Amino acid sequence: MENDIVLKTEDLTKHYGGVQALEGANFELKKGEHVAIMGDNGAGKSTFVRQITGVEQRTRGTVWLYGENVAFGGPLDAREAGIETVFQTLALADDLDVPDNLFLGREKTRLDWLGPFRLLDYKAMRRATIEGLEKTAVKIPNIRNTIRNMSGGQRQCVAIARTATFHSRLTIMDEPTAALGVQETAQVENIIRTLKEQGEPLILISHNMRQVFDLVDRIVVFRRGRICANLDIKNGDITGEDVVAYITGAKTQPEYQEAA
Repeated sequence: MENDIVLKTEDLTKHYGGVQALEGANFELKKGEHVAIMGDNGAGKSTFVRQITGVEQRTRGTVWLYGENVAFGGPLDAREAGIETVFQTLALADDLDVPDNLFLGREKTRLDWLGPFRLLDYKAMRRATIEGLEKTAVKIPNIRNTIRNMSGGQRQCVAIARTATFHSRLTIMDEPTAALGVQETAQVENIIRTLKEQGEPLILISHNMRQVFDLVDRIVVFRRGRICANLDIKNGDITGEDVVAYITGAKTQPEYQEAA
């Protein structure tokens, strides 16, 4: 049903001069659904996300979020609309601590009677940060440490905890565990499972086949800037070998023959 659709794109396209990085992407995500986007490097996966979140402006196409036609001027507009994104670059402020990063751009304030001036409510932000970290089972020994002084795994977990803390209408994660060890990867995957239990929709970009089959309901494969397969993996009929065949071009679903 149309009112079950969280995100829908039609003919979403991005050209860089003569380079067609994304062409005619038609995509749907339903409420509570977790979908993985897979494909080789340069297949259009991250380009697709950048068009949705306003990081770049699309060449053409339409994006609907909960039935509303949206065209974000930038990632802050997307965040205000309820899209929380963890990019590969993390987008964290190295010289700020954990609470300041979690609330960057949406700081809690007090003493509204000061007119245009606001005092930051650091106590409330620290309290909410601790609650958010507990909710996502992220362990940070000292939340007052600056991001610069944290390990890569801790930095990634802070970025994901920020996403999970604010009850987003849609969460997008771009290779969230690519640079993490086994324990840190397991921690991130548990956060994703928690989001699933809470009914929060999610798009996961990942090269990790085991991770994808463990965590999502459906896989959308990109090849050469186009969608070439839409695979329901819940019934167990699709294997990792099938996905690889679509990624490499050995197989293409009939409705996506143009992507071959």
